Amino acid sequence: MILQLEDIHSYYGKSHILQGVSITVAEAEVVTLLGRNGAGKTTTLKSIVGVLKPARGKVWFQGAELTGLPSFRIAARGLCLVPEHRGIFKLLTVEENLTMAAHRESPWQLADIYRIFPRLKERRKNGGGQLSGGEQQMLAIGRALMTAPKLLMLDEPVEGLAPVIVDEIVAQLKLIKASGIAIILVEQNLEVCTQLADRHYIVEQGRIVYSAGNAEFLADEQAKDRYLGVNLAPTPA
Repeated sequence: MILQLEDIHSYYGKSHILQGVSITVAEAEVVTLLGRNGAGKTTTLKSIVGVLKPARGKVWFQGAELTGLPSFRIAARGLCLVPEHRGIFKLLTVEENLTMAAHRESPWQLADIYRIFPRLKERRKNGGGQLSGGEQQMLAIGRALMTAPKLLMLDEPVEGLAPVIVDEIVAQLKLIKASGIAIILVEQNLEVCTQLADRHYIVEQGRIVYSAGNAEFLADEQAKDRYLGVNLAPTPA
């Protein structure tokens, strides 16, 4: 396993948000964290990367314990979080956003980013603030890849985007998956999740209440209805 969380408890002030979360992610695996708003999905990601220090439990990455390390040291190990707000520099150009994150040992260099995100190449001289929401998301993912991540964590990458842009980002994430990078995906769009993921976890009130492989999850209408309040419509033939 590349990542292992053991009985993670995390708080915001006195609010006990994560109440014993344990998950694993294997090499080159895509795992989703599903659940209703406020369930603890983003808090789990923040606890992994050290933005929020767990009060109890352990985080292991490639066999080494990361619990309690500062965020910059965790990032240096190859864990990269693309937050929901994307965090791009709006006054810098697309190319400046990308090159400032470049790691000389990353298998993803500028030409590779432009190859899988052709929209970014077209807009490389544009400021980050001039991009559409979908283009900003592509830039945030591209910038993350240039840091040489071993585990990529994406928080709501297609939220609020037009269907045609969602399809484009899903295709790009499939290419990233094929390159062998492990991914944790937090996403409300179940169709996107089931297109990409190998396994799924469902978080409810700070606890893991369900886990299954993709095929089992697709077939489990009762679990989707009980924990997520949705039924995943079949993809048209």
